[in-house]
Amino acid sequence: MITVSKHPSCPDFGRLDFMEPSDAVVSLSEYGAILEKQIDITPSFNPQIRILDKAIMPDHAHILMAVTEPIDRHFGDIIQAIKAATTSKIRKISSIPSLTVFVEGFHDRIITDSRQLETATKYIRDNPRRLAVRQAYPEFFRRVNNLEIDGCLCQAYGNMHLLQNPFKEAVIVHRRDDEETRQQHWQQWLYTAANGGVLISPFISQAEKVIRAEAESVGGKIILIINQTMGERYKPTGHDFELCESGRLLIISISSSDNTITRAACLTMNSLAETISRNQ
Repeated sequence: MITVSKHPSCPDFGRLDFMEPSDAVVSLSEYGAILEKQIDITPSFNPQIRILDKAIMPDHAHILMAVTEPIDRHFGDIIQAIKAATTSKIRKISSIPSLTVFVEGFHDRIITDSRQLETATKYIRDNPRRLAVRQAYPEFFRRVNNLEIDGCLCQAYGNMHLLQNPFKEAVIVHRRDDEETRQQHWQQWLYTAANGGVLISPFISQAEKVIRAEAESVGGKIILIINQTMGERYKPTGHDFELCESGRLLIISISSSDNTITRAACLTMNSLAETISRNQ
């Protein structure tokens, strides 16, 4: 799956049209139509390449490509050829002969099995709806890069209003807890979730994941703590996006440069969850 991004100085590749997010479509501009054609004719010059799917958005494009047999050139050269041909044709019709159409480079993700292929295809086809949802409900998709919580500098994405909810509970399942303690906590957390409160946790252990699933099933709201740095184009996907869409999720990153789940990272995330729960 290839993603190429439009340069900020270039007019959009299209316009998002929708009455409801579910019927969103991107109406391509003249520039977007040029890009689409260059993508579509790529197999004519590279018969080892198949275009499986694509989505041209106002400021970027996704291309799902299959390489059916070995190729005698660097794969990046093929992507560069698409960008170069698109740029050349756009410059011919632009009032700016030196217009920069794309940012440098591209993002790629290798698809290794049928499940990933299905996920990538669904993601590409769902792009217009996802953008429409973000435009229709911007308060549920707020991005904050410098959120300070009790001296800890974090990143956040989602419904920031959840931090002001007066009924917040940190979900932390300790190995040392006996069964009675676990049951008491379980009932307390689910009561909070079912009655408009917010559960806060990294939700790493299996028990915590089960609690999250049960809380969501009764309409609960979630503040998810992660230790993965949110890059420039970070957006939640799949189920987490759907929760954001309904205003029920805020993702907070401790902005760690090391994304591995270590004991120290877990302790830090759990501590942050407890701090947030105390901030009423």
